[in-house]
Amino acid sequence: MIEVTNLSYSFPEKDLYDDVSFTIEDGMHCAFIGSNGTGKTTLVDMMINPDKYLYDGKITGLEGKRIGYVKQFEVHDKACNTTVFDYLNEYFVKLLKETEQVCEDMATGEDIENLFERYQELLDEYAALDGEHSSTNIYKSLKDAGLFEKCDLQIKDISGGEFKLVQVIKAMLMKPDLLIMDEPDVFLDFKNLNGLVELIKTYPKTMLVITHNRFLLNHCFNQILQIENCEVQQFVGNFIEYNLMRLETKLENRQIEKQQDEEIEKNEQMVKKLRATATVIDSASRGRQLKARVSYLERLKMNKIKSPFLETPVYDIQIEPSESLEVEEVAIKVSDFGVSFEKTLLENVEFDIKGQEKVAIVGANGTGKTTLLNRIMGVANGSSRSEDKNFEGDISFSPNATISILSQTRDDLEQLEDEQKMSGGEKNMNQVKEVAAKKPNVLILDEPTNHLDIYAQESLERALKEYNGAVLFVSHDFYTIATLADRVLLVENGSIRQMSNRAFRKMIYSKHFNKDYLLLEQKKKEVERRIEQHLLKDEFSKAQKLCDELEDITVQMTEIR
Repeated sequence: MIEVTNLSYSFPEKDLYDDVSFTIEDGMHCAFIGSNGTGKTTLVDMMINPDKYLYDGKITGLEGKRIGYVKQFEVHDKACNTTVFDYLNEYFVKLLKETEQVCEDMATGEDIENLFERYQELLDEYAALDGEHSSTNIYKSLKDAGLFEKCDLQIKDISGGEFKLVQVIKAMLMKPDLLIMDEPDVFLDFKNLNGLVELIKTYPKTMLVITHNRFLLNHCFNQILQIENCEVQQFVGNFIEYNLMRLETKLENRQIEKQQDEEIEKNEQMVKKLRATATVIDSASRGRQLKARVSYLERLKMNKIKSPFLETPVYDIQIEPSESLEVEEVAIKVSDFGVSFEKTLLENVEFDIKGQEKVAIVGANGTGKTTLLNRIMGVANGSSRSEDKNFEGDISFSPNATISILSQTRDDLEQLEDEQKMSGGEKNMNQVKEVAAKKPNVLILDEPTNHLDIYAQESLERALKEYNGAVLFVSHDFYTIATLADRVLLVENGSIRQMSNRAFRKMIYSKHFNKDYLLLEQKKKEVERRIEQHLLKDEFSKAQKLCDELEDITVQMTEIR
């Protein structure tokens, strides 16, 4: 069991944790959630490298344990000629070679005692990692992840999303007692996201995963840790149940709070009357009565419920163009576009985006959607060379277009001194604010919800939905696409197929996700919205009735999950 007790820690400019305590039992798959910049990545780093930090409190249960870590960003070596199988098997091969070398040294060496001790250590480690069955375990993991057909490909020839899954498999093969992963879902397409879900579900040991991915949260975890306002809330159960608990607790607390407000109001009136009487009548008993009533009122106010984990963080995101394009005006036009490197990636690509359309570019990892978007961005900002022989065709924009770009490859935010300690989500939100400040009428966005916490994702989706301009975006987030896109450009087989949002959802249901589950989730969100509305109006009986309905939906979703 991992136990964090009374943990407090601060940066010079920011408090992160204030007397935080929680436990993670052995074998639990725990999701670590919270608003951007609350210190999730710092806390897991403290667990891995406690000697780096000066903190109050204790972190126990990790002494002598094997800890695995999958970083948020892992460089994909595009020059690596090693096959996927050999890449995953290299540590086992290394152990065998070192064991053979120690055996040879024992035959000729003098320091037999130390050599034998090292020999035994190597045998023990090989056995602990089930090295005898390493090939079988590698093939099984690749099959679970949906990558079995990639095992003989070279690392340089797999996509970035596939490489991310390979990193997860590599960490799992080391059989750590605690596996920590920091946003392992970022940039994964729908197929690879399902592969990650299967890997997490089948891992038998303790896991702590930082994620903002709504699909992953709903399907993979049996414990939730949420950090907000320097405090940590612990919940044993899945994310759907956690949200139900939060709403039910919010309803219960709001009813108590209403009673408290009424009691406070009643006592404030009594204090007011006693003070008015005391100024007229000089009486010791009236003075004692006033003092007692004021003391009681202060206790009422002090004991009033405070619930930092029940209120949804609010992000005020507003994106308004200084001057909108006409609805039917063509904002972006791509004609006969193609791109080739060692082989043809895309050809005969044709589409246009109207003045107030929201259009998503969607496709599997490695199909060329980001290459296409980057080329459009390059033409928009003048950085692409028209004579580049890898590209053909034409990309044009309305003469009335004012264009703003959000790119995942931008690194200028890293250079700003006051932003160096920002989380990935905070940096992404900074870019969103920069984009909005330009008041563009055309937005080109690369993975706009990446690294954003759940509340920021939903706020940005609402802002873009209400935006009176054209939006072209690449995303792997089903919820963002389903919420925002009027049309979808599906990149497959070297070209683009255009489809409606409804047709896209139908395709995703049939290929990747459970339709019944997603429809229930849609219904759940609507019921949650209505509960919040009733709570704002203090309509508690109506909210309670909807909470009962939400509980039934949650049971159904958990059964499908």
